[in-house]
Amino acid sequence: MGRTHALTGWCAGLALAPTIGATTVHQAVAFAATTAGYALLPDLDHPGARASKLLGPITKALSWLLRKASAGLYQLTKGPRDERVKGTHRHLSHTFLFAALMGLAALYGTRAGGWYAVAGVVLFGVVLAADALGDWLLLVAGAVTAWWAFTADVDGELEQLTGWLGVAVAAGCVTHCLGDAITEHGCPFLFPLPIAGETWYEVRPPSFLRFRTGKRVENQVLFPVFVVLGVLLVPGVWATIMHLFEHPVTQAGN
Repeated sequence: MGRTHALTGWCAGLALAPTIGATTVHQAVAFAATTAGYALLPDLDHPGARASKLLGPITKALSWLLRKASAGLYQLTKGPRDERVKGTHRHLSHTFLFAALMGLAALYGTRAGGWYAVAGVVLFGVVLAADALGDWLLLVAGAVTAWWAFTADVDGELEQLTGWLGVAVAAGCVTHCLGDAITEHGCPFLFPLPIAGETWYEVRPPSFLRFRTGKRVENQVLFPVFVVLGVLLVPGVWATIMHLFEHPVTQAGN
């Protein structure tokens, strides 16, 4: 679900951007690209995931540490009705608790490091998202950055995102959890809240609303819908479309 996670993260970021004051195209794109990238972060608990392979031995080592921490926590906290599994994939990193911790780390990290730290968080998010969605995202990000550099105060606008990127990182992780929750296996994102004797209760909708990853519903329904939504949510796009409908271009000579 790599590309779907990234795309839904992009849409979530664009929807949230105005609420934290990121109203310019530059800031909204930076914020949404961050959310898109970090919507892939929870799968760092799988050795074969894009996030685990992104930076070679560095992300592989982080993946190994996360799996060990997740397995250890699962063994310590599992309830009487939890499954007999290792507790590595879709456990610790697939919880709202993990999302909150990552968001707080980004919040205080960007506050301490200033706009350089902000740029680093955004860049890592863009690279993660581009790995899932394709190099076109890097081209778009590069074009927006160049436009930003010539038309705005880059340092100043990045500085305004300081701290708020914690929201982007957390929102990306939460978006990932919600996406996994509507698959057949569900997602234990409410940990450590005990439900029906399980500490790691897999939240999921009724069976008729679930789908299998990589199959028709994801590829032919969800992905195209979010592609369209991801364009419409870019600041100014919807207003431009409405303006064209209200004031259609007349044919020459009329």
